[in-house]
Amino acid sequence: MRKRNGFTLIELLIVLSIIALMLTLALPQYFHSIDASKEKILAENLHVTRDAIDKFYGDLGRYPDSLDELVDRHYLRAAPFDPVTDSATTWHIVPPDEQFPGKVYDLKSGAEGATLDGRSFDSL
Repeated sequence: MRKRNGFTLIELLIVLSIIALMLTLALPQYFHSIDASKEKILAENLHVTRDAIDKFYGDLGRYPDSLDELVDRHYLRAAPFDPVTDSATTWHIVPPDEQFPGKVYDLKSGAEGATLDGRSFDSL
């Protein structure tokens, strides 16, 4: 009688069930970390863009008319990107008071919903 090399069906099923169990434990943590990293990137993009708006106002004495003006005048390398909405066009622009010239005073995310800690995205 000759001995066969290889695995039996039972052994393969046990290995696959162990892999499936490990994935069910790891995947929720993985997706949570992706959401948390998107929130961190959003907060950093908002911080950098707001800083550029402040520098623009300090240099020119007015607020920019659009986000593209910040890019055109080299205050930003590119238009800010919202990683939560996966777009650079979903921003909510907050205009300054009427006494100040310009159209972009602040920037808020256009994402709906809330962050992992319960705050709305437009409050960042």
